Amino acid sequence: MPRFERGLRLGSGLVIAAYVAGHFFNHALGIASMEAMEALRRVLAAWWRGPPGTLLLYGALAAHFALALASLHRRRTLRMPAWEAWQLALGLAIPPLLVSHVVGTRFAWTLLDREVSYPHVVAALWADPWLAAKQSLLLVVVWLHLCLGLHFWLRLRRWYPRALPFAFALALLVPALALAGFLSAGVNATPPPAPPASVADRALLERSREALYWGFGLLLAATLTARAARRLARRSYRVHHDSGKVISAHAGSSILEAVREAGLPHASVCGGRARCTTCRVRIGRGLDALAPPAPLEAEALRRIGAPPNVRLACQTRPREDVWIAPLVAAQADAVTARRPGGVHGHEQAVAAMFVDLRGSTALAEARLPYDVLFVLNQFFAEMSEALEATGGHYAQFTGDGLLALYGLNGGIDAACRQALAGAREMQRRIDRLNGSLAQELGAPLRIGIGLHAGTAIVGTMGPPAAPIISAIGDTVNSAARLEELSKHYDCTLVVSAEVLRRAGARIEGAEPHHVRVRGRTDRIEVFAVRDLAAIAEGAGTPK
Repeated sequence: MPRFERGLRLGSGLVIAAYVAGHFFNHALGIASMEAMEALRRVLAAWWRGPPGTLLLYGALAAHFALALASLHRRRTLRMPAWEAWQLALGLAIPPLLVSHVVGTRFAWTLLDREVSYPHVVAALWADPWLAAKQSLLLVVVWLHLCLGLHFWLRLRRWYPRALPFAFALALLVPALALAGFLSAGVNATPPPAPPASVADRALLERSREALYWGFGLLLAATLTARAARRLARRSYRVHHDSGKVISAHAGSSILEAVREAGLPHASVCGGRARCTTCRVRIGRGLDALAPPAPLEAEALRRIGAPPNVRLACQTRPREDVWIAPLVAAQADAVTARRPGGVHGHEQAVAAMFVDLRGSTALAEARLPYDVLFVLNQFFAEMSEALEATGGHYAQFTGDGLLALYGLNGGIDAACRQALAGAREMQRRIDRLNGSLAQELGAPLRIGIGLHAGTAIVGTMGPPAAPIISAIGDTVNSAARLEELSKHYDCTLVVSAEVLRRAGARIEGAEPHHVRVRGRTDRIEVFAVRDLAAIAEGAGTPK
């Protein structure tokens, strides 16, 4: 749904909600007296019957109804969650229930210049039990439709769960008071004599009533007919679901509509409006044939840091066959929609660097905890600034060390040059820190660095409350093992030959080692570097 259309639906709905709230409060005053109802009616009528109020109210009604028909026409399937079906059914039930009331009040005032007061309307409704029952049903239907719309608009807001008990109480109290006021007014109604209506007047109102009924029925029938005709005219594509099922769908239908039409459960908290990301799927084959995400979908995917092969099923409308895997359980709720945690990654070539503070155990044994904390804070601050200065990403905290990634926003060759520059910058900052903390430290701080390059899975990972952008895979594991080897070689840096090759750098006077690290069967060619100044200037300045 385009952003403008979504805003128009929301805006028109809020205008109608404001009118309904005032109308219901007016009904509730019937508990006090008919005079109180009539007094407030005159105040409200001064606005809603004036030119601005009339334009706003009837424009909102027309827009909301037109958007509902457009949404119904756009649907490729009528399979939908129960709440969505109820909202649609209640919305379509309002016009036929509302027609008689509108004709008897607004049309009588506009066409016949007859002032229709609360005493007249209440007395007329209660004179016919069917009319009173229909009016009460209309009140309930309108309120339920309004509450469903507000609930599914607000439920993705973080504050909404705390406000929900109060909202639920209000949702029960408002219609209860309105119905009680309507009943009380009906019991106590003593209407003034109504001006006689001529045969011509009655016929005009009856024709208006029939015209509204026919107009509603024809518009609804035309929408359903156009929808059926479009389905017959569309060619098909197939969705290869990771459950093993192959689904045939009409071109123009979304992946979500196709999956639901096939009877497969699929998460969609917002009902397919791109306001959550629970319907997201990973696209396998067929990604290149898809149109790029529209602004609404692109913004939703950007918020969760989704990789290029993840799309929203509700917004993606393939024209060729596509292979998908849902990423969220079909039973996901609004809490899941607000939860940014989990693993959402994609393959990417990176340079992975593990950094460890040597002798941290001895440091802790010789000092009070807060003194150790002071030193560690200084250490991590310097390492973080070194990464920032050389284009690295602080990916993970590991107690007395860290994982850094280079190449998240650039090519792997530049990433390797930046990583070597980062290692030199870290050593420079450690030397400076040792100078400033000379009085605090019994021995200078030392670091060990492992550096390797290759393909890893990069993405959003970690617990729901604190997700991070990190990486997993053999490249990261190997970098960790190289950092451990720095202890064995008693050096500052153990760097793989792959990093040096991609960076166009060399280690002056160093001999390669061919080592086997845990988790790998083949050996890695590495260099042990004690003096980082020995890295040839080919490493250059990070770009």
